[in-house]
Amino acid sequence: MQIHRAKLKLLLLTSLGILLTGCSISDWYNGYYVERAAIIKGQKDRAAYYNAESPEMKELRKKNQAYCSDLASRPENRIAKKGYENGVFNEPMYSGCMERRGTPTFGTYKSRQAEKRREERRARGEIVL
Repeated sequence: MQIHRAKLKLLLLTSLGILLTGCSISDWYNGYYVERAAIIKGQKDRAAYYNAESPEMKELRKKNQAYCSDLASRPENRIAKKGYENGVFNEPMYSGCMERRGTPTFGTYKSRQAEKRREERRARGEIVL
């Protein structure tokens, strides 16, 4: 009777060991879960930024998006990139156009906030450069 229980325990431990070495919990947490959580947080922040605008600002953003995307996608303004015969959309031109016309994109807003935080840390002496 003792031999039967030992075989069962050995089988259970062996299968558990094989299972855990094949799929580590830290790999799942650091790879899949954290990436998914960061994407969801970014989408929520982006939605909150655009939903906080007034109706007039939303209307102005629609007009500016149409104008700036047309400007950035023109053939003469496209960025040459290997593998793309006709070039690619000029994102820096689009972002700059939107900012100049008074409706900065979420990416521009986020980078401005990061720059403000860096300047505040420099002023406090946390960053020396």
